[in-house]
Amino acid sequence: MTYSTSPALLRTPLFDLHKQSQARIVEFSGWEMPVQYQGIVAEHQAVRQAVGMFDISHMGKFDLKGENPLTALQPLVPTDLSQLRPGQAKYTVFLNHQGGIVDDLIVYCHSRYLVSLIVNAATTAKDWAWLQAQLNTRELALENQTDTLVLIALQGPKAAQALQPLVDIPLDNLKNYHHQPATIHLPPDSPFPQVPGWIARTGYTGEDGFEIMVPRNVGQDLWQAFAKSGVTPCGLGARDTLRLEAAMALYGQDIDQTTTPLEAGLGWLINWEKGDFIGRSALEQQKETGVSRKLVGFLMEERQIPRPHYLIVVDGQTVGSVTSGSLPPTIAQPLGLGYVPAGLANVGQEIGIEIRGKVHGAKIVPRPFYRRPKA
Repeated sequence: MTYSTSPALLRTPLFDLHKQSQARIVEFSGWEMPVQYQGIVAEHQAVRQAVGMFDISHMGKFDLKGENPLTALQPLVPTDLSQLRPGQAKYTVFLNHQGGIVDDLIVYCHSRYLVSLIVNAATTAKDWAWLQAQLNTRELALENQTDTLVLIALQGPKAAQALQPLVDIPLDNLKNYHHQPATIHLPPDSPFPQVPGWIARTGYTGEDGFEIMVPRNVGQDLWQAFAKSGVTPCGLGARDTLRLEAAMALYGQDIDQTTTPLEAGLGWLINWEKGDFIGRSALEQQKETGVSRKLVGFLMEERQIPRPHYLIVVDGQTVGSVTSGSLPPTIAQPLGLGYVPAGLANVGQEIGIEIRGKVHGAKIVPRPFYRRPKA
């Protein structure tokens, strides 16, 4: 796949369905994507209380083929991939030599000879170039499948109930962060009533759910089959409020090439026993000296919504800035994420958020803000 330098925006194979549903379309990372259909609150609550679906076909989808591709990936991530077995997946990050986060991604192991990587849409071209530079592509084949596949995220407590009638595998046996191929059964009037697909029990909303990948020519049929069964179409707006309640970092806002996993609360991704990896020496130094800042979660004391780049103030001094903020429907209280000096990053610490020239009170709280009820 090549990337055009044209300013024209990209569209997923489901774009026409989004337009027919009168979704509000916005530009997002070079794509025309639905931000909402019936409204962010309704879509958010559909995911928390029942089941919603998101078109995430714009995300980067890479396959790495050859002899032991996991071994080739080991030096590129701080996470130990050596124990990853076929059918398992791991969340991790690419790092630069300063320990900064190049991107966050999920690695899916299919076999000894094949792994898939799902990366952010905004960083797909950057990740593609970075991987080509880092990997020995004479021994491994790196294939970009972003254009050839449709990816739908089905999220919510009733996700399994909505998906089970359409697949030939028992979803109860598919554990969190596991995946497997499946035959997808589409409606009889579809030109392809049975197609090969792939199901992963992963997501980005804090709920139970699945990510389903199918060939692009049947993506619309699958989306419509979900819609007919009562699944609520959801846009980027609800996706953002859901992930923020779950305190999941958004690349480009909460994490980027200038922030390290230790600063962002992602130190659990680092396996110090695995051996060398890109960025290790920088992280070791940071671990020894201690980080100067940390990403924290906070709740506002008033109904003032914090937005990215708003200043964080303590005792009249600017100490940091907000990276994400919203008034998410389930918590129903304005909240946000932001970086503050490590000495102030304590639960219970009172801070202020400067909004339109006035400082409003807030308090640092544990993350995540929302945790789904146990079944």
